[in-house]
Amino acid sequence: MRKKFLPILVLVMSGLLSMAQTGKIKGRIYNESNNEPLPFSNIGLYGTNIVVLSDTAGNFEISGVVPGYYKLMALSVGFENAITEEFHVTNARTTFTDIAMKEKPFELEQVVVKANAFKRMEESPVSLKSIGIAEIERSPGGNRDISKVIQSLPGVASGLSYRNDLIIRGGGPSENRFMLDGIEIPNLNHFGTQGASGGSVGIINSDFLREADLYTGAFPANRGNMLSSVLDMKLIDGNPDKMRYRAAIGASELALSASGPIGKKTTLLISARRSYLQLLFSALKLPFLPTFNDYTLKIKTRFNEKNELTLLSIGSLDKSVLNTGIENPTEEQQYILSYLPSYDQWTYAIGAVYRHYREHSYDTWVLSRNMLNNESSKYENNDEAGNPTLKYVSREIENKFRYENTTRYNGYKITGGAGLEQAKYSNSTFQKVFIPVGEDTVTTLNYESQLEFYKYNVFAQASRGFFEERLTLSAGIRFDGSSYSPEMSNLLRQFSPRASISYGISEKVFLNANIGRFFQLPSYTTLGYRNSAGNLVNKENHITYIRADHLVGGLEYKRTGTSRLSLEGFMKWYDHYPFSVIDSVSIASKGADYGIYGDEPATSTSSGRAFGAELYFRDRISDFLNIIVSYTFVRSEFDDKNGNLIPSAWDNRHILNLSAAADLGKNWFVGIKWRFVGGAPYTPYDYERSSLIEAWDARGQGYPDYDLFNTRRLTSFNQLDLRIDKEYFFKKWSLNLYVDIQNLFNFKYKAPDVLVLQRDEAGNPVIDPNDPARYLLKYLPSESGTILPTLGVIVEL
Repeated sequence: MRKKFLPILVLVMSGLLSMAQTGKIKGRIYNESNNEPLPFSNIGLYGTNIVVLSDTAGNFEISGVVPGYYKLMALSVGFENAITEEFHVTNARTTFTDIAMKEKPFELEQVVVKANAFKRMEESPVSLKSIGIAEIERSPGGNRDISKVIQSLPGVASGLSYRNDLIIRGGGPSENRFMLDGIEIPNLNHFGTQGASGGSVGIINSDFLREADLYTGAFPANRGNMLSSVLDMKLIDGNPDKMRYRAAIGASELALSASGPIGKKTTLLISARRSYLQLLFSALKLPFLPTFNDYTLKIKTRFNEKNELTLLSIGSLDKSVLNTGIENPTEEQQYILSYLPSYDQWTYAIGAVYRHYREHSYDTWVLSRNMLNNESSKYENNDEAGNPTLKYVSREIENKFRYENTTRYNGYKITGGAGLEQAKYSNSTFQKVFIPVGEDTVTTLNYESQLEFYKYNVFAQASRGFFEERLTLSAGIRFDGSSYSPEMSNLLRQFSPRASISYGISEKVFLNANIGRFFQLPSYTTLGYRNSAGNLVNKENHITYIRADHLVGGLEYKRTGTSRLSLEGFMKWYDHYPFSVIDSVSIASKGADYGIYGDEPATSTSSGRAFGAELYFRDRISDFLNIIVSYTFVRSEFDDKNGNLIPSAWDNRHILNLSAAADLGKNWFVGIKWRFVGGAPYTPYDYERSSLIEAWDARGQGYPDYDLFNTRRLTSFNQLDLRIDKEYFFKKWSLNLYVDIQNLFNFKYKAPDVLVLQRDEAGNPVIDPNDPARYLLKYLPSESGTILPTLGVIVEL
């Protein structure tokens, strides 16, 4: 009986799958300058023969599309041909995408401009790379985390394997800025390092990402307060058809999201995620138990053709407690429990973006607020009834307003605007620290800090093509100031000029270059640092803006619309970087660990440089195989206390990424990625200082020997990741199953040996018999790296 029903069941399932193997694409094509529709334009699925025409309102519809990842190509008389960002088509919902078209300044005669799949901006002809949704969703080892996915791009190094620090072209993780639909968000990661940008897991839900642009130089004038990069992310709009739902289980969290209309002119995106890491870590008997939560909310209203409003909010809630209940802990577990504090952190950003279109331009008004609350604590012997060694509570609040106007007229693109920000910072610190004051001694930092000041900026940029678009020039200026101190208040002292040039040697070969000066305010932890007397120490030290001068040049070859080969050289000169008064090193090498960055006495006396070259190759072969190769050579150096250049912590020298993704047919996809990162410099321990009982008890771990700062170098690191996806499409829903295996070859990374206490059989620290003021210490071998498989499930209704 069962044998008779089995063929019938197979036929029924096959029928159900075949009935719903197609999806639908809807959208609107319009003039990007004034938002007016472009009727009777040609819109086609890129790489296919499917083409449709837009109607009189600029709307179009493509039906019968086999599910998968696609781009659209658009052609309209009087406008440059365009190719959209990548998007996902499924039977479970109609895919909506709008196409913004750029007017031609004049009819080209000698040079034919063809649509190209790679984004190109007049202001940034170099140092700009874009990532589409397919790469974000299916990047091997990326776990659908944008912070990890962009590590495959040229110029991007990574720090510790369990962190998402962005290290761009030899610059530290505090030198980056993040934008989401035009609103700045303070941090990209859960358990973020205050004052920097790193953390453990990204807070952006990749279900909502449309694309991400990473600028590693050639920054447009409307972006400020960064030295190394801007990550500009854009979300999809809510589904205007009907409410759709999606659930995903990944490596560390459960995600639920919804998208749909909440009115005739308004759409909604909303998602929430919660981790289950604490359960996994507890089962593995790890010494800490983290939990993170986050949400994303986007509401967009199109009042009419000329006016639209976007409301956006994103936030996270993170907590990490110590797992002190481990029976018979190992030496490594004891060590981690001895120094690691408990964390309690939450953050949010909320804002409104109003856009008004004119005849040849549009205005953008942005009002936003972001806030970080960061708490950590540590007690002697991890007994909360005992004496604390650390109690830290800090808040950072920014209220921001920005106005921009973008005009395209007579071949020119002109952008101008201004911004105003109110910054509030508070800090309550109780911490036992061991610092050299004459003779080494334990000092208790016990202070309250309240800080409020304003930041302001104005900017303008003009771009134009010449010689029938063969030559493109762009020049911009920006002025930044702050009411924090007289040194920062004068806008002219933070004058940031920049200029770009792009010349088309032929239809496929371009020479590109950019030169610019950029400024960044030191972190609030540095600006708000006080001593026990209540004085703003670094204000008295005349702390000021950090400056970086960039020079970038490169050659680009575009063999086809999907093939790109580029070579870029870069040089960055740093000045006025904060220099640690206590450690006598530039804090440019700090910030790649959990906790707080920059909360120490500093002077704006450090300088440095970073330079190197990047090779990037990308191609699509036979419509089923994508190949990406990127290689970076980078050197990063800063002054030591004697004024000599020494390697910074980001001096990896060699970074190589190889990745390939293949569509195997029948909704099977496979991707591999191999990453090599050269060993970074590190600083050995100061055994003499670390062994002092009062020093160890204050910190719970060894002290770096800053006289030997960055004189040692780690071994190189490499990792192979593999991902396999299989999609199923049913009548009203779809299912995506994937397996992601990190470190497939089980590479063991040799980290520096860890300095730990010697303990007796009862687990008590051993006192040096020759000096009762010291512990006996030993070095514990340290390595990381293991095969990490993940099974993921994504359901879309």
